[in-house]
Amino acid sequence: MIELKALQGQVKFLVDDLREVVAANDELRSSLKGEWKAAGKAQRTAGTFESWLEDVLDQAAVAWVLGCVFVRFCEDNELISKIWIGGPTSVAPAERAVQDRQGYLVSNPRNNDRHWLREAFTYLAGLRPTGKIFDKHNPVWRFDISGLAAEKLSEFFRRGDGYVSLQSSGLETRFLGDLYQNLSAHARETYALLQTPEFVEEFILDRTFEPAYKEFGLVETKVIDPTCGSGHFVLGAFDRLINRWKEREPATDVRELVQRALDQVTGVDINPFAVAVARFRLMIAALNACGVKELETAPTFNLRLAVGDSLLGWSREESTHQGQLDVDVQQDREEEEKAFAYYSEDFDELAQYLRPNQYSVVVGNPPYITVKEKALNDLYRKRYSACSGKYALTVPFAQLFFKLGRRGDNNGDGAGYVGQITANSFMKREFGKKLINEFFAGEVELIEVVDVSGAYVPGHGTPTVVLIGQNRLVSQRYSGHIRAILGVRGEPSQPADPAAGLVWSAIVRQIDEPSSESQWVSSTDLDRSVLTRHPWSLTGGGASALMEEINAGSPSKIAQIADSVGITSFTLEDDLYVQPTKSFLRRRIPASYHRPMVLGDGIRDWDLTVPDEAAFPYDVDFNPVDTRECEPLHRFMWPAKTSISNSLMFGNQTKVDSGLSWSEFGRLTASKLRSPLSIAFAEVATHNHFVLDRGGNVFKQTAPVIKLTSVATEDDHLQLLGVLNSSTACFWLKQVSHNKAGSGIGRGIQPESWMDRYQFNATKLESFPLPAEYPHRLATILDQSAARLAALDPTEISRGAAPTRDLLAQARDAWSTMRARMIALQEELDWQTYHLYGLIDDDLSLDDVPPIGLGERAFEIVLAREVAAGEIETQWFERHGSRPITELPSHWPEEYRAVVAKRIAVIESDRNIGLIERPECKRRWATKGWDAMQAEALRRWLLDRLEAPGLWGGAPTPLSVVQLADRLRQDDDFQSVLSLWAGSDQLDVAKALSRLVADEHVPYLPSLRYNPTGLRKRVQWERTWELQRREDDGEKIDIPVPPKYGSGDFAKTSYWRNRGKLDVPKERFVSYPGAGRDGDATLLLGWAGWDHVAQAQALATVYLDRKMQAGWGKEGLLPLLAGVAELEPWLKQWFDEPRPGFPGSPAKFFTTFLDGELANLGADRGDLRTFREPA
Repeated sequence: MIELKALQGQVKFLVDDLREVVAANDELRSSLKGEWKAAGKAQRTAGTFESWLEDVLDQAAVAWVLGCVFVRFCEDNELISKIWIGGPTSVAPAERAVQDRQGYLVSNPRNNDRHWLREAFTYLAGLRPTGKIFDKHNPVWRFDISGLAAEKLSEFFRRGDGYVSLQSSGLETRFLGDLYQNLSAHARETYALLQTPEFVEEFILDRTFEPAYKEFGLVETKVIDPTCGSGHFVLGAFDRLINRWKEREPATDVRELVQRALDQVTGVDINPFAVAVARFRLMIAALNACGVKELETAPTFNLRLAVGDSLLGWSREESTHQGQLDVDVQQDREEEEKAFAYYSEDFDELAQYLRPNQYSVVVGNPPYITVKEKALNDLYRKRYSACSGKYALTVPFAQLFFKLGRRGDNNGDGAGYVGQITANSFMKREFGKKLINEFFAGEVELIEVVDVSGAYVPGHGTPTVVLIGQNRLVSQRYSGHIRAILGVRGEPSQPADPAAGLVWSAIVRQIDEPSSESQWVSSTDLDRSVLTRHPWSLTGGGASALMEEINAGSPSKIAQIADSVGITSFTLEDDLYVQPTKSFLRRRIPASYHRPMVLGDGIRDWDLTVPDEAAFPYDVDFNPVDTRECEPLHRFMWPAKTSISNSLMFGNQTKVDSGLSWSEFGRLTASKLRSPLSIAFAEVATHNHFVLDRGGNVFKQTAPVIKLTSVATEDDHLQLLGVLNSSTACFWLKQVSHNKAGSGIGRGIQPESWMDRYQFNATKLESFPLPAEYPHRLATILDQSAARLAALDPTEISRGAAPTRDLLAQARDAWSTMRARMIALQEELDWQTYHLYGLIDDDLSLDDVPPIGLGERAFEIVLAREVAAGEIETQWFERHGSRPITELPSHWPEEYRAVVAKRIAVIESDRNIGLIERPECKRRWATKGWDAMQAEALRRWLLDRLEAPGLWGGAPTPLSVVQLADRLRQDDDFQSVLSLWAGSDQLDVAKALSRLVADEHVPYLPSLRYNPTGLRKRVQWERTWELQRREDDGEKIDIPVPPKYGSGDFAKTSYWRNRGKLDVPKERFVSYPGAGRDGDATLLLGWAGWDHVAQAQALATVYLDRKMQAGWGKEGLLPLLAGVAELEPWLKQWFDEPRPGFPGSPAKFFTTFLDGELANLGADRGDLRTFREPA
């Protein structure tokens, strides 16, 4: 098998090569621009040409690499008699290929390796089995890679990492599925490439194909996968069909039977190289089935595979009146769509293959991503009635799958079977409401719903569910219960064989055994009404019964006592608005224009931390302001104007289109900020975290708030807070909230369910049942304790005077004691809450309890005993730094020992309490640990000190790390804290400072900041800024939205962290690599708080010093002038008026300076362009 990383490197190399080829080919570039414009008109894209082109070039590069893989496979397996590339096998040696190539190039002296490779592609295009793979739609004909790139690609397979045998005795092609999924990182992210494991494919075909075959018979069993990818479902269906044809007609020519089976399977995918892989694999399968070993003598097989977007309408015949099952599209909209198809798309085939109501089996694994492309998002939304909110592609594909299936008649007969493995996010997130409440409830019949989120499904990074149904209306005459597999426990570890995993095996074993229950899943027949209402809860093991009991013991819900529950604000572009407080201070933005911003991640264990603030373009009455009223704020926000103007709101409208000004938040609910008291909560977390906020903050959408009525007191808030922070609330919320899971062991879920992250939706919270009485006293004590604990945090200890070793040690002891007290109090609150809900008869809480550590709670002792007995494995103790104990600590008071013993007995005997008293529902009390918190606090104190005005006062002058160390030697406080942070009193100050600032600077030149991809995006941003300036001057102009940056666009990860998607500077220092003094190898730094004038002055100062004092030549000085040139547009924009200290405006001064110095060096502005190229 060829190493995937090596193949990815070839794709990346070819993309770079093709980019240069397109830039140099005016005719091709013009053709591509025409296609891009046509795509925009057809609402297929709304991005810039450059962004769109990257996707096209990636597809072309993949086509060249895949083409070579196909050739190599054919050569190594003797499917063809000729050799073009060759490899290590004796049947297709590379040596022979090289000789043939040499002969070709001698005979064709004007040709190169590109032409030689195309000779191979032309040969395969001329063969009947492979002709369609290399037809006119294949990008290898449209895009000429350079001769050098073609030679390198050939050598990769002949002598490089591609020099690997692809021989396969059974012509096995599944490895091509791995290529499809991993060949291109760009495509994997864009199209959410993910191949379906064979055991999942077989399961779904068992539940769909087999009953369809029994009902419709062999001839009428027709299968489509509209998201076919590399063809797993298509091949699986073909295999079943050909085997049955052979059984039924053993005397018929097998080639005829193969074509019959091929005529009954169809696949469509938006990704051209996915279809190329599927076509190749299906062709090989067909040859295998009829025993043909050579392509030259193989019959002509027609394969029903096509490239195109299945979600679009390709045919006038498509019905628009099949209830919500079909799309509501105007005729002119249909005409506009029909007028456009990408170069790679099979327009005519799509119209035929995607005609509704024709397949007896529809199966697949649709992509789980959301649609980032605004135009396409709008188009899908118009076409599919269930698309609402920020829908994922699972929604329109769910409708499409059923739409393609045969529609049942009034008696329910003739309905096609539908099966899919899909993301379960629709089950509980708001965008799934219409899909469940309207489509699944009223338009089609679900037969089986299988929770596979706990199973290990390789490669799946998202929790999934299998849906099986039929395209017919629900009727009491023929619709029964819905067979459901409900999850009880996830896979404890990654199984060696995923198909034999404990959870998956239980699913397969129990799917046909209703009312069965195992340690892993429950199998049951649900009343259909249960799954006609959003949200769905597919949790087994008694969870549904416990939910009913909690709901039954509640006289009211939160919606009855709250004025509102939900989002206070969202910016739509946190990369611009949300910044460290220091960022706003550096820019001299007045305090009234930035406010503390509470993020969900900052709400933990009864407390909130607010490390960041948000730009706040509002007045004191929360009305939006014109940013031009505050020049520093305007300068900060203006570079992102086009990007944030086009941020998408709900309904997919842009911010400006929805009537908002470009600079304001996407939402700011001012009424929620006018009264001080709020209960905020972490929307996404592994456990429930609620906190009482007493005013002054703004809350991001990740920290929704509960606002009680205007007459509610602080005590009213505290008693509600107590219930919400209980383990009972955690259990209830997890049953109705979306499980976002995490990285896990390859399936997106974690090895243990307590690690899964949930999205605690505000709408679900409104329905939370409240007890008649509240744990008010304990909630009040815990709230007060959290405030005391926060005051002991090393960041707070370090906020004033310089922190000392003794002060920090005292704080550490006090912090540990307070935390242990809170852990004990939370236990009492949890157990008191069980009694308040009527889950236990006796109140097993105490008024006076000793502090306890992690690992000493009742459920943890039960857990430790199970571990000791070998019954389970868990990371709970190790992850939280605790020690498992199996006996009650002897130092506890007798009364406390007795009550904990009772709690353990209840956990072991009461199923309901056992469901709650486990890691999934119990507070983790997770922290970074004191040492890490202290190190971060000391680091922040030191860095703040490095930004002190006294250090950088006077004329803007960059300083080397050595110079900074010299200035700080007499600062005793700094030296003391530096020693604490470094862990030594004997240290080299300059080396320590170098380590301290290593990730806190960003270079002054783009070529030093970005990778080549980032430089290309920078050019698009600069074009946008130029257009914005013209717009500011009154010109009416359409400005394309520039692409956002990614981590791979920056030369270092630290640069990315300091800049983010919109390249907004958050760094503390500007660095000038290569500009330091002779003899001083340490980094030269400037303060990031300098405005554009000060930055230009700093560069001019360094330039003149290196020129006049150090005698540098042109090579060393030009980069500094390039830095001044980078500032020039901003100087002209913001500083083009006369200013004291300058003979006129700073802008004109530095332009004159730049031109003069370039002339002195015998250079011009063209020489500065080299510093825009990668370093």
